[in-house]
Amino acid sequence: MKYYIISGEASGDLHGSKLIEALKKKDIRAHIRCWGGDLMQNSGGKLVKHYKELAFMGFWEVITNLKTILSNIKFCKKDILAFNPDVIIYIDYPGFNLRISKWAKKKGFKNHFYISPQVWAWKENRVHQMKRDLDELYVILPFEKEFFEEKHQFSVKYVGHPLLDRILQLKKPTGFLTKNQLSETKPLIALLPGSRLQEIKKILPNYLTVTKFFPKYEFVIAGAPGISPNEYAHFLKDEEVKLIYNQTHDLLMHSKAALVSSGTATLETALFNVPQVVCYRSSFLSYHIAKRLVKLEFISLVNLILNREVVKELIQNSFTPYELKKQMAFILSDDGQKQLKADYQSLRLILGKGGASKKTAELIFKAIK
Repeated sequence: MKYYIISGEASGDLHGSKLIEALKKKDIRAHIRCWGGDLMQNSGGKLVKHYKELAFMGFWEVITNLKTILSNIKFCKKDILAFNPDVIIYIDYPGFNLRISKWAKKKGFKNHFYISPQVWAWKENRVHQMKRDLDELYVILPFEKEFFEEKHQFSVKYVGHPLLDRILQLKKPTGFLTKNQLSETKPLIALLPGSRLQEIKKILPNYLTVTKFFPKYEFVIAGAPGISPNEYAHFLKDEEVKLIYNQTHDLLMHSKAALVSSGTATLETALFNVPQVVCYRSSFLSYHIAKRLVKLEFISLVNLILNREVVKELIQNSFTPYELKKQMAFILSDDGQKQLKADYQSLRLILGKGGASKKTAELIFKAIK
């Protein structure tokens, strides 16, 4: 079978790589062409476009890069026609993927969407288009099935969260500290400022303001794939903060606490049982437009799944050095560590035991066979 997979960011590359591995086990003749990153390529997909060419975040950023986005859409349609896949699999990245799916449906292609757009947060009107253009929708969060089926009468398949596939298999690596020249005596604090350059520029400087208040800890930045060390360098001129790449999970397994930007990383951190503060800041225009459109009480997946504030969220104006220092002190305290880890146990019970990639691959193969 021929599979065409489209993802547009780092998390999509990770989940796409696991799906490719599962598809290849299910279909030994699988021919896979993809938009994604190094992980999807290494798993056996023929990479068409790297996500670092596609990741435009925020309203103003999309507007200023509209010419590039439209060019990518035109190229994608042409490439799909040339490849003529048995199924197109979309991984999140809704602005681009829903537009392609509308076109693909008219052309007679099978559309399967893995990791639903977060229409329960904003742009709920997209559900109508999704019902019309998608042959299957695979959701990964427990509350999404209820949202689609009970509120919108749209039958979907809940497959569980793909992060569990990876995290439950991992063991704490030996030699991590020595390999990265990290302290054997100071506990680590992980800094995860995002996967896009514009996020890093907005978030990392504030992270670094707290390092001087916690001298007994070593701070380590998880470098984003595709972001050059030079981009981090000018923030770190006077800071004794290490930067490491491609070892985020290893870093979290060794960390006492973490500062995390919103998104999938908040859930990853919780599944590694690391107390965290969730921080986010975007451009003034993007933030105020989003504030009027987004209907959610929380931005972190941990809080959304548990439907209460478990991890503290510092967003835009509340993301200050003073507040960050205060919340960091709490999550490093005995009470903070105990409280958050107890809540994380509740999260694990809700999410279950994993297997999302395998389930999704089996459902896709069965549907197109």
